[in-house]
Amino acid sequence: MSLAERLRAALEEGHRREMLPLSDVRDPRIVDDVALAPAAVLVAITDRSEPGLILTERATTLRKHAGQIAFPGGRVDESDADEVAGALREAQEEIALPPDEVQIIGTSDRYHTFTGFDIIPVLGVIPPDLPLHAQEGEVASWFELPLAFALDPANRVKREVEFAGAMRHYYEIFWQDRRIWGITAAILANLSRRLGHDRLAA
Repeated sequence: MSLAERLRAALEEGHRREMLPLSDVRDPRIVDDVALAPAAVLVAITDRSEPGLILTERATTLRKHAGQIAFPGGRVDESDADEVAGALREAQEEIALPPDEVQIIGTSDRYHTFTGFDIIPVLGVIPPDLPLHAQEGEVASWFELPLAFALDPANRVKREVEFAGAMRHYYEIFWQDRRIWGITAAILANLSRRLGHDRLAA
């Protein structure tokens, strides 16, 4: 069975298995029903014997989320056919990933952000060692970390912080000198559960 087939079967089984708590798919600072703009990120997994995961480091000059680790992605444009098309377009713009090199697996759990986005993670398998290039001005660099490390609950720390009089939690993952947290870590935590790496009780 190919990597794509294994991931697709695991994702489908995970979506049947359990619901995730609202706190893991929606920023707790959102207090009312608000209009959210559609957005999508590409969870690009390299087809290796030990699969990798492609992430980017945002440029330090950006007005929002400067220097943070993120998936390639962004707002879905009106010209995009759907969220998948939006994720593929953004990945091509940010790291020169050719859309026709991505084998789409499916989507993981939406995440609603305090900044007003409804983010859909789109899973895709890509060939290893593609000649990717960071888009100057938006992406400082890109890197590949082992997928098994990113999804292992032992490598994920749950933190709490008080904000606006209430406690909210977030996840952190440290790999080499990189700190992966916030929305990116939340998406990885949810994906870990969907792919059977841990359970909600863990």
